[in-house]
Amino acid sequence: MSKKIYNVTSPLAGTFYKAPSPEDEPFAAVGKHVKKNSIICIIESMKVFTELRSDYSGTVKSILLEDEAIVAKDQPLIEIELD
Repeated sequence: MSKKIYNVTSPLAGTFYKAPSPEDEPFAAVGKHVKKNSIICIIESMKVFTELRSDYSGTVKSILLEDEAIVAKDQPLIEIELD
């Protein structure tokens, strides 16, 4: 039986950030285990920073775009393979 994949999508249009600042480690990385409710990325829109949290625990399978990429509402951002 294959594991289920959870797609994290952007709740709004804006700019995607993997980390809180360029000097910091990314919230999520491919192969890293994330827990339910942990911050996995930030979307900045109109100078407001929105932290996105994982709805499930699992392992990051892929990050679908580069840091500082422009994203659209409902665009897939990160795939998480559920535990």
